[in-house]
Amino acid sequence: MSDTKTALVISAHSADFVWRAGGAIALHQEKGFEVTVVCLSYGERGESAKLWKQEGMTLEKVKTERRKEAENAASALGVNDIRFFDVGDYPLDLGRETQERMVDVIREVQPNFMMSHSKWDPYNTDHMNTTQFALECRMIAQAWGHNPGQKVLGAPQLYLFEPHQTEQMEWKPTTFLDITDVWDKKWAAIQCMQGQEHLWNFYRNVAENRANHFRRNSGGQAGGRAAKYAEGFETIFPRTVDVLE
Repeated sequence: MSDTKTALVISAHSADFVWRAGGAIALHQEKGFEVTVVCLSYGERGESAKLWKQEGMTLEKVKTERRKEAENAASALGVNDIRFFDVGDYPLDLGRETQERMVDVIREVQPNFMMSHSKWDPYNTDHMNTTQFALECRMIAQAWGHNPGQKVLGAPQLYLFEPHQTEQMEWKPTTFLDITDVWDKKWAAIQCMQGQEHLWNFYRNVAENRANHFRRNSGGQAGGRAAKYAEGFETIFPRTVDVLE
């Protein structure tokens, strides 16, 4: 059995993993984790306005471009395993067939931790439906009576990455991750997302703001670490520890 640690990122659209968790992905790849990214859709209908404004654009052309962008971004982050479910967007088709596929991936990867979206997003229900979907698939992957013979999932933490408008999403960060050492990789991945160029600087600002929160919560002026870029996450499940610190 391999001792390699793994992580699984479930992204509603093909760019979400870049904006919201690109730093965490690159950092853990550098630390020896094998990170698997699953893009449920390409965001071809709802998140590709720049492409649709081009003359002669078609759905298949948009999907091709979005896949290329995501693959390039994954490469920039050091990801070796990115998968595309292509279940459509606005809305996502998260029925039983998609659920079965996702549970199979979870059991195959056996992640040490998982990542997905905020629990609430009235602006983009694809996001919050993805997290409900992730929770349900995690539960099924833990069920001994589901496809007996497969390895049952343990209890990986589910980290919810930061939504676009946090105040409206009821998202409250419980973890700040210093991504300063891999910021160049995340920025390179961000710039691969040509179809949503209007978001590039927004997410650089988010990373700088979360670095301020990292510094404050790691000790502030009494010895906080001088992070320049960070990502925030909300955790779903309790931690199990041997000592409090």
